[in-house]
Amino acid sequence: MFWVLLLLLAWGFAGTACARLCLAAVRAAAADARDATVDGARELSLYEAAFLAGGPARVAEVTLVSMARQRRLLLAHTGWATVVDPRGRDEMERSVIGAIGPAGQSRIAAARARAAGAEAVRRLADGLVRAGLAVPEGAGTTVGSAVRRVRAAAPAVAVLGVTAVLLPVPSGTPRTLVGAWFALPLALVLSCLAIARFEMHPYPRRASPAGQRLLSALPGRPAGDERSFLTSVAVRGVRAIGEPELRAAFAHRDRPGSE
Repeated sequence: MFWVLLLLLAWGFAGTACARLCLAAVRAAAADARDATVDGARELSLYEAAFLAGGPARVAEVTLVSMARQRRLLLAHTGWATVVDPRGRDEMERSVIGAIGPAGQSRIAAARARAAGAEAVRRLADGLVRAGLAVPEGAGTTVGSAVRRVRAAAPAVAVLGVTAVLLPVPSGTPRTLVGAWFALPLALVLSCLAIARFEMHPYPRRASPAGQRLLSALPGRPAGDERSFLTSVAVRGVRAIGEPELRAAFAHRDRPGSE
């Protein structure tokens, strides 16, 4: 009766994964209901839009691009950032200048990483979470993580079923019956995946449903004025930059061991 133990293990994989997915879906629905009360007339700042669309690194990128367009920061196509004006006009700019370092020059990738972890970005994130526009750290991927667990459970159940069918079974027990018992947890897993595919909508990594609605109202393409251009960079990232030199600065990849 070893196949019964394998069946219990298969039900354990399937039941646990599907239960986690159901709980994640309930939490996501509750978040939708809560965020529906958020003021839809609220306007996002440039840094808020950048954080909701791309996280801390996007905030650093928008700040770098903004300062470079104002000629207060030089971003070379070789991947170096050089401070021209050391006086930051807000805390994000001061964070970027501090991330570049006292020498006034740093690799863009390194400065972006340090600026993304600055206290100013953390305060921005906390404010968005309190406003109901961003999800707490780690909460935005709950549904996606649950779906991945269910996907992993499907082949595990199938392997256990095949193993049980190939193992010796007591006389008088048809192998087709053994396979039919394993078909039940497999059907549960596949049904949950099908429901998740058609009923559950993907959630942004950072933005809550309310934050996503505000993001969708922002322009997605560069317009003639500077504000629209920077908003486009905040929403779409550095790929929205039209200037070849500036794009090359962010596209540059350091060689191993370079600094």
